Amino acid sequence: MTLTAPGSVQADSSAGGPVAPSPARGLVCRNCGATFGLIAEHACAECFGPLEVDYDPELMRAVTREQIESGPQNIWRYAALLPVGQDPADRVTLDPGMTPLVRADRLAAELGLTGGLWVKDDSANPTHSFKDRVVSLAATAAKRLGYSKIAAASTGNLANSVAAHAARVGLPSFVFIPSDLEPGKVVQSAVYGQTLVAVDGSYDDVNRLTSELAETDEFEDTAFVNQNVRPYYAEGSKTMGYEIAEQLGWRIPAQVVIPMASGSLLTKVDKAFRELTAAGIVEATEWRIFGAQSAGCDPIATAFDNGWDVVKPVKPTGIAKSLNIGNPADGPYALDAIRRTGGAVGRVDDAQIVQGIRDLARTTGVFAETAGGVTTAVLRLLVEDGRLDPAAETVVLNTGEGLKTLDPLEPVVGPTHRVSPSLSSARAAGLIG
Repeated sequence: MTLTAPGSVQADSSAGGPVAPSPARGLVCRNCGATFGLIAEHACAECFGPLEVDYDPELMRAVTREQIESGPQNIWRYAALLPVGQDPADRVTLDPGMTPLVRADRLAAELGLTGGLWVKDDSANPTHSFKDRVVSLAATAAKRLGYSKIAAASTGNLANSVAAHAARVGLPSFVFIPSDLEPGKVVQSAVYGQTLVAVDGSYDDVNRLTSELAETDEFEDTAFVNQNVRPYYAEGSKTMGYEIAEQLGWRIPAQVVIPMASGSLLTKVDKAFRELTAAGIVEATEWRIFGAQSAGCDPIATAFDNGWDVVKPVKPTGIAKSLNIGNPADGPYALDAIRRTGGAVGRVDDAQIVQGIRDLARTTGVFAETAGGVTTAVLRLLVEDGRLDPAAETVVLNTGEGLKTLDPLEPVVGPTHRVSPSLSSARAAGLIG
């Protein structure tokens, strides 16, 4: 299965006009540099390294701010910078993106940040996480590659998004999750009426099972969005970086703090900034990338602290289940981006994560899931230990909705007062004089 080569997509769109060509010219190995066509494959046939989409730089440089700004209010405004989806008729999508960039002045003041602090709030996406971005790209690529079903191994948010995308267009889907996932994410995956398989094991066990299933005859017609079409899937994360730059008035922030599970999101936000700079869409500048992990699953943080180029797998624990990938596929590349930009990695424990969720909600009105609690708590840690410049403009990423992960908060938040329905009871509780 192969996609159309760059520069040759000239079919009519659903509106009847010509469709701009895809800038993607093939896949390239991130390890050895071997090149391949736009095929359904995620591993290099030469060295087994991971593949990513390679773009025609001339087509990327042809894209203008005005072209982007005239597009729809979703990720497809960046179609000219993406591998698929140039023709709206080809898209399998919930139209995610253009989520709020929230000014976080009260949190900044509390932490002593003077350069400006923003929260990129991807809980505003259709299934309330950034995974809608990657699934829209993956499902669109799957359709172009001829697949008739989609599937995924997931820690929760991806499961929600795959099931919802499949329901929107009437595709069968198969979602595999750890059986101990948060109830909110299980319900949100199940409500779409697709096949939901709970696996007794960690995410890494689930991922291993789906890798084996993808090789069977029964799943030959199935695109596993984070496996056999992973190169296209991963490109969806770039749109978060594009949006941050556009929403800041076409500039790149000096510092970005990003939660890490596989490490892919961090690498793709960095890639988005590099692409915008190379295309001349934003002015060349420097930025620093910071990674955030839970202490219960911190293989990338451990590698960073020890100066390792490889990431040693760990057995995940802790409440930040959406980040519980013990063997992160993009870990080495996340380390490269962090070190190249002069950033750092922080880790926080469960208590700090819960406090991070509360701090973000209390000061910005943004209710984050546990991954957002990790990012906010790591932001505080990086400021306190001097690794993050308080005078530099900073963006932190909230990747999911807090309603999905209520369990850690239930013991520590609730009514501040309890009264009977009378003025005397309200007065006794101190609500009135």
